[in-house]
Amino acid sequence: MPSDHLGVVPALLDAGCAEELEKSGKTLHASSSPLNETYAVYPASSLKNPSAKHHTVSPDDQPVYFVSFEALPLSERRLFVGDTSIIFAAWQNLLKSVTQNGTDLLQDEPNQRVMRKLALDYVNFAKECWVHTAQSSSEARQVPSDHYRTLYTCLSLFVVLYVPEYGLENAPFGDDLMEWLNTHFIEPSTEEGDHLSSLEHSWADETFWPYLTRATLRGLSKAVTFFLGTLSAHPCKSLRRLSQTLIPLLDTQPKLQAYEAEREFAYASHRWKERVKALRLELDAVPEPDRRDDYEDWWDRFSDIVGILEGRGEIIQKVCEELGADWKEVCVAWGVFVDPRLRRQDLPDVITQVLEDMPPDPTNLEDMIHAALFTGDPLKALDHAAKLDPWLSAHLADMMEPLALVDKDPNEDSGLTPRNFYVLSYAQYLHADSALWRITVAYMYSCGKIGAKTADEVLVRVPLRLHGVGSSNATENNADEHVSKGDLSGIIKDLNATCHEYERENVRRSICRIAARTFVQKKEYGLALSYCSSAEDWPGLGRVVDRILQEYIYTGPEQYTRYVLDIAPSLQALRANAGAHGVFIHRLIFAVRYAEFHQRLLNQDLQDAAWDLVTIFQEEIAPRSWWGILLCDAVQLLQYEPSPLFSYASASILLYRLDEVCARTAQGSGEDYLRMLDTKLRVEGRQDTQQRLQIVRLALAKYFARCAMIGTGGTQIIDRRVGPTV
Repeated sequence: MPSDHLGVVPALLDAGCAEELEKSGKTLHASSSPLNETYAVYPASSLKNPSAKHHTVSPDDQPVYFVSFEALPLSERRLFVGDTSIIFAAWQNLLKSVTQNGTDLLQDEPNQRVMRKLALDYVNFAKECWVHTAQSSSEARQVPSDHYRTLYTCLSLFVVLYVPEYGLENAPFGDDLMEWLNTHFIEPSTEEGDHLSSLEHSWADETFWPYLTRATLRGLSKAVTFFLGTLSAHPCKSLRRLSQTLIPLLDTQPKLQAYEAEREFAYASHRWKERVKALRLELDAVPEPDRRDDYEDWWDRFSDIVGILEGRGEIIQKVCEELGADWKEVCVAWGVFVDPRLRRQDLPDVITQVLEDMPPDPTNLEDMIHAALFTGDPLKALDHAAKLDPWLSAHLADMMEPLALVDKDPNEDSGLTPRNFYVLSYAQYLHADSALWRITVAYMYSCGKIGAKTADEVLVRVPLRLHGVGSSNATENNADEHVSKGDLSGIIKDLNATCHEYERENVRRSICRIAARTFVQKKEYGLALSYCSSAEDWPGLGRVVDRILQEYIYTGPEQYTRYVLDIAPSLQALRANAGAHGVFIHRLIFAVRYAEFHQRLLNQDLQDAAWDLVTIFQEEIAPRSWWGILLCDAVQLLQYEPSPLFSYASASILLYRLDEVCARTAQGSGEDYLRMLDTKLRVEGRQDTQQRLQIVRLALAKYFARCAMIGTGGTQIIDRRVGPTV
């Protein structure tokens, strides 16, 4: 149910001030979404004022509004969409099992019974929604209750015409049509019957004969016989006698359900028609003077009723026109009185003749859908249904294809079958509400390759934070807090489960990569690493580690070690992953070991910190770009006064690394060794990296001199006294 007018909040302009936008040299632009009926609307420079394009404005001066021409499903509509999707899923499972078992859906009795049961589930749920919305206040409804009544009538007619009980596909079905008509379009009304029954002489009322005629046309024999019984007190002897003859005829009209074989029903109908002919002869024998009473010409009225029972088509059509009935009543009465053995495949011939004289109302979509279903034109019915409600066209098309009512071959231009076209259209309507992504992709994935590709794009764009409409700031803050604690993984878990259900592994990995980036933005580095590993995105994992290492550059060692606490548990699992790329795991090992080093410095475990620093160099864990920082970190340990912390060999390792850095820098490769040190110094407001290296060299020279004077040079091998601190 699209909207004709869209409003945006906050308003771009005050009401009645549209000319101000033009004076400012701007106009409105809109970009449509390829996935649904949503648009991005934004102000931009008009072509008449090209110079305005060069005017620099801040992002706050350029609002972008996201609008949709489709009303988002709310309140009872949301419930309707969600619950009927369960029936849709059951229908898809039925079709999948038929394909897997290699059975014929239209010939297998158990499958046909399940199919009819699911079709009736749609009918019953539409009925329940109609009743519910009719009883609720209009403010609480998104769509009028009459809309669900229309869905109810269309779905139930589809079931009557195209999803009969097993074994009755070729059986006469006039009584089924009459039951449908009497259920959904009640005539004559109960109020009319109550009014007539309250009168002493009901035949004196002007509505008496129209009521009897309409009730006869609708097959309401009990109501007709009741009021015919009141004619026993009528002053006209002929009418009293004829009404008493008519009563048993109405009571004994043959019904197909009462016979075990159609042949028996046909024979009984023939015998019954003979009795009606006898009544016609008796009626024609009434003298002209006796055919009127004090109120009207009762004979003409009675003759119309007998004409209906005789099955005279021209009488039925004349009566319907006089009573204000439409083409549906003529067609249904035809299958009960004119041709009691009317079959489904013969109905289009009948309806074509009727519609020439009594066409459907072109302004009434419900009437047009009914007419298309009666005439056996499913494509026209789907076209009208789509205008009424995309839900209706999608679910009708979904049932029509396995019933061979619409073509299964795709259209050459769109590449879509009629069924897939309408189901995808409905899915696009659902996609206007991002919270309905689970239902949206379920419909899309049922639509072949095109639908699957569209669903893939929906999944990778599912918002990872879905707040309720109109949520308070407190609620939003709580939601952010939950996300920061990892509750975001609940959404991703649902996305992963959906990808697994539809076998979309590449999509699942893309989602994990997006989740990893989201967690990096939230500085939840442990979860970011976990999702990179799940996506097998090893370059992405390397980038996460680089972001963690940057925390040391920009926030200092204390904050850095706290972040590494989140990622340390991931290291063991990643080491056990055979598919993990070693170069990226190596970088993670360095981040953890470097955090351990700084934790020992913070804890004043200087001897173990010195051991860590040398080991990082010895085991070649550190990237070369970090060597400059590591060498600078050694200065405070080299300058420690109480006792030497490095062995002569360990100090030599530091000197060897320093010489390599200086030599490579002199050869023009300093960027490879000093990039991170240069960044850190810029952050601290200093820039001379060479000066820092000279400080390191001086500290090493003093350390070697000190060791020579002491005469010990420190122990050659230093045993680690405690385990890892991170």
